[in-house]
Amino acid sequence: MSVKIRMRRMGSKRKPFYRIVVADSRSPRDGRFIEEVGYYNPISKPEQLKLNEDVILDWLQKGAQPSDTVRNLLSSQGLMKKYHELRFEKK
Repeated sequence: MSVKIRMRRMGSKRKPFYRIVVADSRSPRDGRFIEEVGYYNPISKPEQLKLNEDVILDWLQKGAQPSDTVRNLLSSQGLMKKYHELRFEKK
């Protein structure tokens, strides 16, 4: 089973709101998911982004792959750097 960290679209027409979820890669975009790990609101000024860092790092260490958009959001918050440091730290 391949696990992805991706965005789930919520909100009404022309007013999108996204929840960042961990889901099986075979499930549809707005379908079943395993766990919700944050949200992103691109419409608000300034944009709102809330991430549960501990849970996201745990899923990344278990092998979950972020989508391209989620990877950019994680990089902007410094989570991909933390993950890289955890993964490749010298012992």
